[in-house]
Amino acid sequence: MDVTEAVMARKSTRAFLDTPVDDLVIAELLTKAARAPSGGNLQPWRVYVIGSAAMPTFKEFLGDRRIESPGYQVYPANLWEPYRTNRFAVGEQMYAKLGIPRDDRAARLARLAENYDFFGAPAAFFCFIDKRMGPPQWSDLGMFLQTFMLLAQEAGLDTCPQEAWASWSRTVAQFVGAPEEEMLFCGMAIGHADGDAPVNALVSERMPLAEWTTFVEP
Repeated sequence: MDVTEAVMARKSTRAFLDTPVDDLVIAELLTKAARAPSGGNLQPWRVYVIGSAAMPTFKEFLGDRRIESPGYQVYPANLWEPYRTNRFAVGEQMYAKLGIPRDDRAARLARLAENYDFFGAPAAFFCFIDKRMGPPQWSDLGMFLQTFMLLAQEAGLDTCPQEAWASWSRTVAQFVGAPEEEMLFCGMAIGHADGDAPVNALVSERMPLAEWTTFVEP
């Protein structure tokens, strides 16, 4: 698989098989992903792996705990165009694949809760960052995470980055033993996509190049 194939094949998988993923495979992918660029070579990512063996213990730990206040605001308030439409459209496309109508609030909330089961993925990791870091270091996290996802695709694994876990920051930090100065950015579900799940047929749309790129005239 070349880079273009990995980029085009990668998507957010939202239904996984229960096939275990070896911790050694995840370790190898993380080691390679650490070659991602970071300003000043700070390498600000701090990763806590919930492997296939630890996953049942983690889910038992979550139990019936209530969702917490997010550690950060995932989307800006009063989202404007074209970003509002982009977000709305992919949500509607996803629920259509799931057969959940817009007015079925209970079903939509139940689906949202599946985030906190990693959509059935047998393994995952949480990505933290020191609270004293700034926006440039958060950008480094994005490059690191994308590098990991492309490497996972090459290795035959599927992934789903999940900022939804920001709503469980204190609980996750307690379970993984993250120090007080670290903040949870996201989770990353890892496994093999369930090819029979309708939701995995979703391919999100991208805006045309001309809508977001300007080639400056000489």
